[in-house]
Amino acid sequence: MFANCWLRIGRRDCVITFGVRLVKLLLAIAFGGALGALGRYFVSIQISSWLGSNVPWGTLIVNVVGSFILGALYEAGTLVWQPSAELKAFLTIGMLGAFTTFSTFSLDVLLLMERGAWVTAGGYAFGSLFLSVLGLIAGIILVRGLVA
Repeated sequence: MFANCWLRIGRRDCVITFGVRLVKLLLAIAFGGALGALGRYFVSIQISSWLGSNVPWGTLIVNVVGSFILGALYEAGTLVWQPSAELKAFLTIGMLGAFTTFSTFSLDVLLLMERGAWVTAGGYAFGSLFLSVLGLIAGIILVRGLVA
């Protein structure tokens, strides 16, 4: 769509098309990010109230669930679904990017280590990585099973 616009950047219709499309994309990411961040907050609060806060279960769960959803979306997009660029950005960069969080995970590991909970920190780090990758694979397998 933008190939002609890149070659002839001075064309008014290309500048308008590119500008509107870019704004739509950025708004989709921003709105998805807001929803994802709120989702992460509410899930983390609820999980902490259920399981306590000695281990950052909320962050672990949102990372695993987010990885599962990303795997399912990825595979669905590969096999049967072709979402618009805006919807794809809304879901993956916006919602899931804000819902899951590696930076919070890293801080949680550091805080556990600073408390001297080395075994818990190691288990949490390994568990987060292993279960998140497993969640991604499970999402892919689920969609493949539904499509096949």
